[in-house]
Amino acid sequence: MTTTAITVHQTARPDGFPTPDLFRLVESPVPAPEPGTALVENLFLSVDPYHRELMDEDGGWALDAPLEGRTLARVVASRDPQLREGDLVFHRHGWRTHALVTLGEHGTRKITSYPGVPLHAHLGILGGTGLTAYVALTRFLELTELDDLFISAAAGGVGSAAARIARLLGVRRLVGSAGTPVKVRHLTEHLGFDAAFNYHDGPLPDLLAKAAPDGISTYLDNVGGDHLEAAIGALRDHGRIAWVGAIAQYHSAATPPPAPRNLFDIVGKSLRLEGVRVRDFTPVQQELEDLLVPHLRSGTVTSDATIVRGIEHTVGAFLGMLRGENLGKMLVALEPAG
Repeated sequence: MTTTAITVHQTARPDGFPTPDLFRLVESPVPAPEPGTALVENLFLSVDPYHRELMDEDGGWALDAPLEGRTLARVVASRDPQLREGDLVFHRHGWRTHALVTLGEHGTRKITSYPGVPLHAHLGILGGTGLTAYVALTRFLELTELDDLFISAAAGGVGSAAARIARLLGVRRLVGSAGTPVKVRHLTEHLGFDAAFNYHDGPLPDLLAKAAPDGISTYLDNVGGDHLEAAIGALRDHGRIAWVGAIAQYHSAATPPPAPRNLFDIVGKSLRLEGVRVRDFTPVQQELEDLLVPHLRSGTVTSDATIVRGIEHTVGAFLGMLRGENLGKMLVALEPAG
């Protein structure tokens, strides 16, 4: 096993879109486990849209310190009788090659490896990404076979997982938005969308009206801003909105986009808008796995991911995800130390 650990640190605050010079790689000795802890070697790192918010002054990431991120790892040394060498672990000490973990601390838990299911699925459709999509569809939107669902940023991690799950739940019609022609084709040719559009191609209300001429009954929002305004306009009476993310304002915290001009239509149409906070639904994890694992094994569902290899490419993967270069979940795979 290597004796050197590598960690990504943030060194300065961004002004607008982040740049690579705001980060640096730091080498240190691999730590030794203390009683009650285990040393893990990270296998896959998740880079997520919410990390952009953590970069700001009041976001949560300290400068010149290890960063936070969802991670899948393997135990390489343990002083916890509940963790044995070779066990797979989910934890949040990401953006590094090695970490010391404690079961139950910051969501650290053992992972069940399913034959025929790729490991990276535990950070994708079986991880927080898939759980976000699942609880948004089942607990907030209460999706049924009578619903017409619109998903924004539909080619991203949560959007892709939501599309897969919505089809399993029997949604009647599935409409999505994306930012490039390639992604739009991906939505209709690979993810099962009935209609999709490039949001750069014209006014959003017109594009959504063309894709969903009878309107929509449910909306899973990953964007906010103009997408939320267009969805409010397209929703039929008593429609439901599950608000997951706000990509539209992540790089403009000082001057966020204006609120939807038709916000009062939520009253006029008796719409329901709720924010989805996935950490409130960790007990639903097993329910998600019970639903998806048989489909992942059979190949009827896949865990959509764009995988970049090497700790030195973590920042590039993060910035690429913010630019929308990924199809599905953006992940960093770390080569096993040897």
